[in-house]
Parts: sequence; C-alpha cells; structure tokens
Amino acid sequence: MHFKWKYTTPTSEQDEAAKALGEKLNMSTILAQLLIRRGISTESAAKRFFRPQLGDLINPFLMKDMDVAVDRLNDAMGRKERILVYGDYDVDGCTAVALVYKFLQQFYSNIEYYIPDRYNEGYGVSKQGIDYAYENGVKLIIILDCGIKAIEEIAYAKSLGIDFIICDHHVPDDVMPGAVAILNPKRTDDSFPFKHLCGCGVGFKFMQGWAKNNGIPFSQLIPLLDFCAVAIAADIVPVVDENRILAFHGLKQLNQNPSVGLKAIIDICGLNGRNITMSDIIFKIGPRINASGRMENGKESVDLLVEKDFSSAIQMAKHINEYNEQRKDIDKQMTEEANQIVGRLESQKHQSSIVLYDENWKKGVIGIVASRLTEIYFRPTVVITKFGEFATGSARSVTGFDIYSAIKSCRDLLINFGGHTYAAGLTMKWEDVKEFRKRFQEYVESHIEPEQIEATLDIDAVLDFKDITKKLHTDLKKFAPFGPGNLKPLFCTIGVYDYGTSKVVGRQQEHIKLELVDSKSSNVVNGIAFGQSASARYIKSKRSFDIAYTIEDNVFKKNQVQLQIEDIRPTEY
Repeated sequence: MHFKWKYTTPTSEQDEAAKALGEKLNMSTILAQLLIRRGISTESAAKRFFRPQLGDLINPFLMKDMDVAVDRLNDAMGRKERILVYGDYDVDGCTAVALVYKFLQQFYSNIEYYIPDRYNEGYGVSKQGIDYAYENGVKLIIILDCGIKAIEEIAYAKSLGIDFIICDHHVPDDVMPGAVAILNPKRTDDSFPFKHLCGCGVGFKFMQGWAKNNGIPFSQLIPLLDFCAVAIAADIVPVVDENRILAFHGLKQLNQNPSVGLKAIIDICGLNGRNITMSDIIFKIGPRINASGRMENGKESVDLLVEKDFSSAIQMAKHINEYNEQRKDIDKQMTEEANQIVGRLESQKHQSSIVLYDENWKKGVIGIVASRLTEIYFRPTVVITKFGEFATGSARSVTGFDIYSAIKSCRDLLINFGGHTYAAGLTMKWEDVKEFRKRFQEYVESHIEPEQIEATLDIDAVLDFKDITKKLHTDLKKFAPFGPGNLKPLFCTIGVYDYGTSKVVGRQQEHIKLELVDSKSSNVVNGIAFGQSASARYIKSKRSFDIAYTIEDNVFKKNQVQLQIEDIRPTEY
C-alpha cells in the first residue's frame, strides 16, 4: 500500500520562530520546528514538555464530585464497611482496579476486587456482580473504567443498600446513574481542565484526592504510576498535558522499579534489560494483560498485577502468556475470514465504512479484528458476533472521525452502547444487525471527510542524510513518550539510492534491509522496511526514490541509528 504524503512547508514566520526558539534552547532548528508543530512556541512550554513535573499535576479536587467521593470513602473506612473495587476486563480497567486496590490495601483491609466475566456477565456493571457484592456484605463499590451508563444496575444496587462511586472516562448520556459520586472529566458539568484521562487515570486522581485529604504524602502514589503508563499506552488516549506527565513518570517507574506483576510480564515478554517504551506496552505488555479477559476471565490479570511474590507472579504471567498465544491464533483466523468477506463484498470498496458480522466469531477478539481491519482498509469498522440471543459488536475508527457519535445515531436499535471517539462497544438484537449496518453506513457516508479514509503520512520535516546524526537521534528521544497528540516524528528524504547492498529478508522474504545514500553526502544510512518487499525491484533498478521514516536505534550496531521506513515511492511520484 502506498500512502499519501502530507507535508506543510513552514511559513517564514514559523521559520523565524523556530530559529529563535532553537537559540534559546540551544537546539537545532529542525528540533525547534518539531516543537512549533506541536503547538509549543515558548521556552517555558518547551521546558515543561521536555521535563514533565509531577508537581504540575492538576489538583484532583477541581474534578466534580471529588470531595463527595473522598468523603464517602472516608465514611466507609470509618464505619469499617466492606469495599469492592470493580472494573472492566480490558487493560485500562484491570490496571485501574490494581492501582486503587493496591493503594487502599495499605491503609484498609476490608476490601476486595471484582472483574466481571466477559462471557457470562458482559461489559460494565452486572446484576451478577451486584448480587456477589450484596452476598459478601459490600456497602460501597468503587467502579473503574465503566459504570457511566449503568442506570438500572446502580438503582438495583441502591435498593440493596450498596453505594457506588463511579470513576469513568467514557462519554456520559444526558441522564446519569444515581451514584453517590461520579468522577468523569467528560461530564458536561465538569470544569476539570483536562478531558482525556483514561479510566486508570481517573482512578489515580481519586487516590490522589483521597491521599491529599488524609495527609498521605504524594510520594506513596509514585510506585503506582507504572499502571498509569500501561493504561495510557494501551487505551490510546492523547499523550499530552496530564497524560504526558503520568506516562513520563510511569515509564520511569516501569523501567526502574516496576511492580512485581508487571516485572513478571516484562520478563515473559523478553523485554528485560531493555528501555521499555509506549510501543512495547502497546505490542507486548498490553496484549498479555488483555488476553485473560479475552479468553477466560480478566480477574486473573488483576491477580497478577497485585501479586507480591515474584516466583508466584512468574507462574501467573506464563499462564497469561498461554492465553495470549491462543488469542493470536483466533485473531489471525478471524482477521483472515473478515478479509475474505470484505474481498467478496464488492460494495465495501465503495463504502466509507465496514460493518461485518458472523455468529461464530469469538466475542473476546472482535475488538482486535476491528482494529486490524481499520488499519488495513482505513475505514471506520464495526465487527459483530452473536452472543446468546443478542448481537455484540466492537467498533474502531480512523483519525478525526467520531465513531461514538455514529453509533449513537443508531441508538434506537441498540440495547446498550458506550465508548469514546475512536473505540466503542454495542449490543442489539441479532435481527437488527442489517438495519444497523445500513443506518451506520449512511451516517458515516454523510459525515466523514474524504481525506479521513485515505492512507496519509503526516511528514514533520524534510531531511538530508547529513542531518541524521547520533545527536539528532538522542535529542529526538527527549520528545518521548509518544502517542496520539505527540506522535513519533516522521521525516522524509527525497532522491535516495540503493548503495548496492540492499536485500530482501524475512522468513517469507517480506521485508527489505536497506543501505542507502543520497546525493548530498557520502553517508551510508541503514534502514528496514517491514512488509515492503514489493518495492525491492524498483530499489535495485538504480533509480532514485523517496522515503518516509522514523529514526530508531540500530539494534545490530551499537551507537548507530537505523531508519524505520514507513513508505517508499519513486522520486517525483
């Protein structure tokens, strides 16, 4: 697949601003331009960006209902009530439960945690979960990463004498549940200045508020920041402002002194001794935490995350790793089936969205398949399977398109739905699936911009090979952690040539290992182009071509850089 390259040449004013900022910060104009493109134009903003400070975290009591939530938790502890920490079965929910449970357990023993079974109970608050709480004498449930739509379930709990504190980040409806307190920065009546916390982030703010109220030093929360980093990366929330601070210090914790459970996952992933990045969390750590909820029960992931004994944690991590291997097999099979269906449905090529359904697909893996199809076809995608008498679906979006609003437009067909801009879940009657597909596709067709369904690469800067130095690479690392809102800088170089030694590699000869030169220096630059062997013949033809890439460490040659090639196209494409 070839991408559309999008690059906006800096204006003369932006050039001047970049030069001035570069001089103040003693950095190259290239790096200063990257800051300006990220909306950072002053010396003080740049310093905050490069050195995120925990002291700059927002006061948790600016969040609506925080004082009420803290008071209710204090009352529960004062009255020695049993507390249940309840969360969703994905990475965000499991890390949120682990964070809140681990922190409170240091000060209070009458507490336990609960993760609903994806297959027996479904998403969010379940009647079965409330019955479990009632039977075990629970008086207060702290619910994390879900609950904002559980109006009937929370009313049922209230009738049994059980109170709820909701810590959620999904978009609320106009009518909200009758909980004692609802912590959610996306509430329309909440003036909390940062709206993009993940569920674990909201749980962290609750613990920050409770600690502050009880005179517990903030330093006691720092060991829990590794959970925040894992949740921010896995839930793909913007890595800016409050999230950047939490992710920056969470990665530091993950690399220097991770919790026992996360250390076990790091070992099982083969990440030991490496500097762990957001990308490692997305592709290695997150899928393993997710796997137990997808294949069996997410509680096993929380058991691992709160485990204190390392040898026990390693055994649990091995078990979860087995789930991940099973999940990969099912995911691959379902993605292949879904691709075949898209191939057969000629109409899909002309549609702005994809809605696929198969009653035999596994409920726990449809979200991954939706993500895969979105990446392959650049269309908002909904993948649906049958579960009992109902249809349950998982939706993923493309950059800039609000899939939650698209699903909400079909709400009269839905029994339940929830989510945010880029990911959502839904439940409906199986017989309504065809009508849903028709209506969803009509909504997308009339609301999506043509460029949102194009495979586009946003180029940050045009470089010559002489610009690519070890120092530039070292300075680029200071832009981390990367994620939405602060993507890894993407560069292009125009008119490069094969040095004569580039070759196709990989088990199925699917990648190209490149050695390249350009016309402006004698530097030979190493690169790797994954899955792009189709370009090998052109590269070997001695004609010039352009490359779009990120700059990475060369894993084979210490202290050297390597380009990770995202796209290759003939010069003057």
